[in-house]
This record gives sequence, C-alpha cells and structure tokens, in this order.
Amino acid sequence: MELNEYLYFLRRAFDGMISALEELGDELANTAPPPAGANSPFAVAYHCTGVADYWIGHIIAGRSVDRDRASEFTAVGTVTDLKSTVDPLFDRLRDDLREVDAQAAPRNVPPASFEGPDRPLSCAGVQLHVLEELAQHHGQVQITRDVLLNGNVR
Repeated sequence: MELNEYLYFLRRAFDGMISALEELGDELANTAPPPAGANSPFAVAYHCTGVADYWIGHIIAGRSVDRDRASEFTAVGTVTDLKSTVDPLFDRLRDDLREVDAQAAPRNVPPASFEGPDRPLSCAGVQLHVLEELAQHHGQVQITRDVLLNGNVR
C-alpha cells in the first residue's frame, strides 16, 4: 500500500467531515439528531481522530496512545478545534507508517473490548480497517448534517 495514496484517502474522509461541520456551524455540529443515543457530527468526527491515532499509532507502530474511546462519543468542540487536532494527527500517521511492512503483524493487538475486526490482521489489514471506519463515519456525518439542516432535531 503506497503511503501517500493511503493518507490521501484518509484525508479526504476527514476533509469531508470537516466540510460538513463547517456547513453546520459549531452549534449544530455539536447537536445530536434523533433518535435518543445518536451522536453529534462533531463527536463522530472526533471519534475518527481516536480511531486513526489508536489503530495506526498504537496497533501498527507501537506508539503509546492514551485513548478514552467512550468519551469520544460525547466530545464537544469547534470546527477549529477539530482542524487543530487533524493536522498534527496526519504528521504522526505519516511517521507511524513510513517504514511499515504491510504484510507484517502489527506491534500490538487491540483489546477485545474495542470494536474491530474479529480476526488477526496484518498491518495492511489494520490500515484497511481504519479506512473502513473513516469512510463509514464520513457518510454518517454527511447524513446527520442533512438531518440537522432540515430541522429534524430533538
């Protein structure tokens, strides 16, 4: 897997989420749509920073990552906050992946309590899992944006 091409697709997902948050503005970006228990678009996008940092930084590269997955879903902030998180994240991801052998086993195994593939993965498999997560959450943020902009809020 070519590094720059892979990071391009991750960045497209983040840029799409950020664009949707910009359309919403900070207040709506932090509003959860119906039904009860749904997450705000900001929280979903913020969760994606945790996904990428943890799965690539910790699982693949072995870097220490202090992650509180549950709190990602209740995170609040501004689009500016998210942008200031994403840019340095990409610097770390590039460093984490620079020398990775795609077919090698990752340095760490995720805890069973984290949702993810139910089988051992190569580094390439972990990268695909991150892309899968970001792509699906990008779509979720876009749909949530549409719901919120059409006045379908609690």
